[in-house]
Amino acid sequence: MDRETGWLPDLTWLDGAFESGVTLFADDEGRIARLSHDARNAARLSGRAMLPGLVNVHSHTFQRATRGRTERRSADRDTFWTWRESMYRAANRVSLESIYHIARMAFMEMALSGITTVGEFHYLHHDSRGVPYTERNATALAIARAAREVGVRLVILHAAYVRAGFGKPADPEQARFITPRVEDFIADTEALRQSVPVGVAPHSVRAVPLDALREIAAYAKSNGLPLHMHVAEQPAEVEASIAEYGLRPVELLHDEGIIDENFTAVHAIHITDEEARWLGGATVCACPTSERNLGDGAVPADKLYAAGARIAFGSDSNIQIDLVEDARLLEYHLRMNRLERAVLPGSGRTLFESATRSGARSLMAPSGWFEPRRAADFFTVDLNDPSIAGADAATLIDNVMFSLERTAIRDVVVNGKRIVCDGRHPLQEEITREFVKVQKELW
Repeated sequence: MDRETGWLPDLTWLDGAFESGVTLFADDEGRIARLSHDARNAARLSGRAMLPGLVNVHSHTFQRATRGRTERRSADRDTFWTWRESMYRAANRVSLESIYHIARMAFMEMALSGITTVGEFHYLHHDSRGVPYTERNATALAIARAAREVGVRLVILHAAYVRAGFGKPADPEQARFITPRVEDFIADTEALRQSVPVGVAPHSVRAVPLDALREIAAYAKSNGLPLHMHVAEQPAEVEASIAEYGLRPVELLHDEGIIDENFTAVHAIHITDEEARWLGGATVCACPTSERNLGDGAVPADKLYAAGARIAFGSDSNIQIDLVEDARLLEYHLRMNRLERAVLPGSGRTLFESATRSGARSLMAPSGWFEPRRAADFFTVDLNDPSIAGADAATLIDNVMFSLERTAIRDVVVNGKRIVCDGRHPLQEEITREFVKVQKELW
């Protein structure tokens, strides 16, 4: 028999409820070998509950460098579009080496918050002049290196960015993003697949014209890859799609047959009731902490859940990295809009399943829930942390999803290896020190 490592917490989240006396055993390849009431040879995690690792479906790690630097009004009317100009300036200042250090900081912060799997929507491909690096995937590989060192599971969502927008001239601020030839983008994706799990990510309807979108979607489908895309984040994006195609973004994707079980629409805020129904069976990645910061609007989660869509969560701009906060905001935004409480049925459980199982399905990751042969990825919470103290097995998931503070997160394990112990990452001081240096150089 392969050597096993076992952990026995007070409570384990299993099949939608917390159970006591359940030990999780991992094999030497980092997969769950078994879940057992036999605790022999298991490490005791006293006073803790164990939950599947959170799955962050949508991140732009380089934007972590802009935190706190875009919060002052920069125009008479500050919007997503004025924020985007500030983000572009930052994107053009980061070096290849600083991309790596910023990513390490973002990934470490994710790990400290219980995130074990990350989908990095990556479009910062070239140097600041728009010239490809000698190793065309150098920036993606730097981010993959950062993820390995921190210990989080990574899926690179390799983003296609073909143009500035419908009828718009080339924008030099976007030079690092753009790969104008689809065949080059696909070749780069194929090369990247040799080093790291990937998904394919046409950036948006405005950045990828229809002929290119069709080709990229066909490539993803023929290779069984996840397909992610920014969809209807802002009203102006909807208006541009109507101007070019006479169709709203979700209408266009529906008519083209692109929306399926492997498709993830990121944001999907400005959609109609009919479009919500068309997204049924697909995944919508909500990013509420980022969406509220950018003034995007609120995801109509009630309509999407009712249509059968899966909802996952992303940290997006990384203005705040706390996927539990993202999840609770999804419910809270509905409460404020509808002047009701407990809008989503089984709110805590529903939100947690979205933050784990639905996210793993979106990324085709082996994590997300506890089952033999799946990845041994989990985090533990301190049952005596002030934010959740007094919760019992029946109420703990609602305490976690609506009251948990990050101080409660104590252990994080990925692929059977502990990457956070007693609330600290082993590289925390060094990663933070190098990140501070980068910020001083940038700003």
